[in-house]
Amino acid sequence: EAMKMETEIVAPADGQVTMVFDTKHALSIQTDNGAELIIHVGLDTVQLKGQYFEAHVQAGDRVKKGDLLLEFDMDKIKAAGYLLETPVLITNHTDLKEIKNTNEAVVSNDVELIKVEF
Repeated sequence: EAMKMETEIVAPADGQVTMVFDTKHALSIQTDNGAELIIHVGLDTVQLKGQYFEAHVQAGDRVKKGDLLLEFDMDKIKAAGYLLETPVLITNHTDLKEIKNTNEAVVSNDVELIKVEF
């Protein structure tokens, strides 16, 4: 029986998944608007070797904003001693005209974290 995961990471924009780490704690997306993103769940969570993580996409998959990408068990990861700050990196930031941090806490799909302009 599959483990019930408590927390989801969803696609922040329409695009294509370019990589999913074997350890399922991070992935990259090329968004249709041109931003290249890496979403990395937690700090040092690569050391869990995929335990408490489940990937719902693989490299090459097309995704729409809001599509489920990853699930993870937040309580078990915290109990194992890991921090769950989740960096969202824009790897091609030099191509962007403007990046605005909205300073919103992300608790649901309808919160905008970052606005980018090319």
